[in-house]
Amino acid sequence: MKVYLDTSVVSYLYQQDTPEKMKDTLELWELFRQGRYEVYISDIVFNEISGCSQEKLDILLGYLKQIQYQLVNTDEDTVELAEKFIDFGILKKKSFDDCQHIAAAILAGCDIITSWNFKHIVNVKTVRGVKTITTLEGYKDLLIYPPSVLLEGDDEDDDETDSE
Repeated sequence: MKVYLDTSVVSYLYQQDTPEKMKDTLELWELFRQGRYEVYISDIVFNEISGCSQEKLDILLGYLKQIQYQLVNTDEDTVELAEKFIDFGILKKKSFDDCQHIAAAILAGCDIITSWNFKHIVNVKTVRGVKTITTLEGYKDLLIYPPSVLLEGDDEDDDETDSE
């Protein structure tokens, strides 16, 4: 399964003020290290994390070296598709980078984009809008999930009453 990571996922690898999201992201990273997903990351992610403190940037780059991923370079097609999300009122111009993340995932043929960005990406309006655009433009569907949805359940921790 091809999974595109937006910047929020990479950033939450080291986000100590939100331990639950950081924990889920680190668990997902372990699945990436094991090769359970085919990971895609765009040049937008590297541009955005370059604004972090040097300490955090070094840590994030260290994590990125631990996994195999396909680098997606954005181009005119990415920009053109991203602009459609704005034209259709799915997102506003100020969220253009978020639009480019979604467009990059679609153009790379990913199955899923995963993000902690509930305000702009992981929400009903965006999910519906992306479905509309992919259908109109003839692209395959792109699922939009937070990282925690991609974690594989650990049967040992399951409560036996779950099946009742």
